[in-house]
Amino acid sequence: MQAIPLDWPMRDHSRVIRCRPHEWHVQVMGQGPDVLLLHGAGASAHSFHRLAPLLAGYRVIMPDLPGQGFTRAGGMMRLGLDAMADDLATLCNDQGWRPVAIIGHSAGGAIALRMAEVLPNPPRAVVGLNAALGPFDGFAGWLFPRLAKAMSASPFVAAIVTRLVSNRNQVEMLLKGTGSVLDAEGVALYRRLVSDKRHIEGTLGMMAQWRLEPLIERLPQIMVPTLLIASDKDRAVPARVSREAAKRIPRAQYIEIAEYGHLLHEEAPHRVSEVILPFLAENSGGLSLVPDPA
Repeated sequence: MQAIPLDWPMRDHSRVIRCRPHEWHVQVMGQGPDVLLLHGAGASAHSFHRLAPLLAGYRVIMPDLPGQGFTRAGGMMRLGLDAMADDLATLCNDQGWRPVAIIGHSAGGAIALRMAEVLPNPPRAVVGLNAALGPFDGFAGWLFPRLAKAMSASPFVAAIVTRLVSNRNQVEMLLKGTGSVLDAEGVALYRRLVSDKRHIEGTLGMMAQWRLEPLIERLPQIMVPTLLIASDKDRAVPARVSREAAKRIPRAQYIEIAEYGHLLHEEAPHRVSEVILPFLAENSGGLSLVPDPA
């Protein structure tokens, strides 16, 4: 396990869990019913460090996905959607966690819905934050998975990508390309992630193995209450993706928050928590700390 920096967000809540096939870095805070938070591709659990403390009344469980952040992948062929969902379900069972809700950002939203299908005790609610529930369009949909697969096959590519994208200007450009504007601390944290060759290898491996189409086809069969939250300035996963997915999931709600980009939960954690908490109280059986309207 790579050493977790002393100044890493929520480090006091970090733990290392060896649960085959991976060596997991997980951060756990709070008390109450379990809520699992899943970050998107290229991020880590740190992306919830401003949202998690606002989810009072719940025990929030935030793993780094296999190969990303500080979770050491036990097998580079276990980085696709189905494999990650299965391995996270195994981790929950191993630790005795029973998530009443799963909250996923971007690709984490797709993993959350897949986990709702495979967990022996399914969650009572799923929340997707700018959830990646649609394939790339047109030529990009053909090219990107093949490009990622080719890149991940070479042991030298991750080092090259790390050198190319890890300077501050490149990181700022990548983040702005999502439609989000982060403060200096947010930019610095992503720069530290993309400066890690193992993190880049894990992200490329996830992209190479990502197969979303079977889940998209099954959306009408997913019966868990689902809240899809999108932001109108998201350039990575346009709001229409969540809007259209919500129409296909029988018990889904859709909410759009204006003026933010793909990293909505990092830019406006209070706005996000104000939407999530009432939904969790209604659907997860948890405690509501939201006052009743007068």
